[in-house]
Amino acid sequence: MSNPVIGFIGLGVMGEPMCRNLRVRGGHRVLATDLDAAPLARLAEHGIEAGGGIGAVVRASDIVFASLPSGRVLEGVVRGADGVLANLRAGQIFVDLGTSPVALTRALAAEFAAKGVHYLDAPVARTRQAAEAGTLSVMVGGDPETFREVEPLIACFASDITHCGVVGNGQVTKILNNMVLFETVAALSEAYAIAKRSGLDPALLFDTLAKGSADSFALRNHGMKAIVPQVFPGRAFSVEYAQKDLAYALELAADTGVDAEGARRVDRLFDRAIEAGLGDQYHPVVSRLLDGD
Repeated sequence: MSNPVIGFIGLGVMGEPMCRNLRVRGGHRVLATDLDAAPLARLAEHGIEAGGGIGAVVRASDIVFASLPSGRVLEGVVRGADGVLANLRAGQIFVDLGTSPVALTRALAAEFAAKGVHYLDAPVARTRQAAEAGTLSVMVGGDPETFREVEPLIACFASDITHCGVVGNGQVTKILNNMVLFETVAALSEAYAIAKRSGLDPALLFDTLAKGSADSFALRNHGMKAIVPQVFPGRAFSVEYAQKDLAYALELAADTGVDAEGARRVDRLFDRAIEAGLGDQYHPVVSRLLDGD
């Protein structure tokens, strides 16, 4: 498909910079829609067109990207009265950039296939800054031919792109990525509290850990930039959003017969954070519960 028209649904924290990079870095014609007019106004400065409602964007596009906050929202956008399914035509491609339940992903893909539409699940990882810079990591599930067709578009906002296999496998990979991240952040929070109460500077501890076998992306980003300075910025990945993704991991664990004890423990920690009024803060804020300050 040469020079496809790109539709983009959802211009939140991650969606807006991804949408912009499709235009600025890729040079593609992009039609966008969101409930909030503010990102549409900002993107208009880069030549991105406000495409009207969801149905209008889908009808006018060849490839549709969706960046939505949950599987529940995705399902509403797809199955709504003037939603994605009601306006699809054979030959289109739909790409879910959000994190959605595996069962829902595969069910939607089957419904799209019945209409002759290809479905890719392509959840993104890393930060808002990575989305701005075009250096996200994207894990893609779907047939190889469709993946190859969409890969150059994904490369407009990602530096690492992995084809994980059949539809749903992108979600499996992303869900497990987040499960490991959340468990690591919980371990770092414990280390922070123990070091502080033992009279050891947590900054010194984390700097030393980064030079040894405990080094990790979570340590350098969530540990050093959030837990040690106790800075939890707004418009970051909140406890509530983290618990939503962890729920998908626990659902997948139950479906596969795995007792994910570590994940269940973090889920309880998230419950405590929400009860303490921290649900809308950046998820490493759970460190405050363990430190007790």
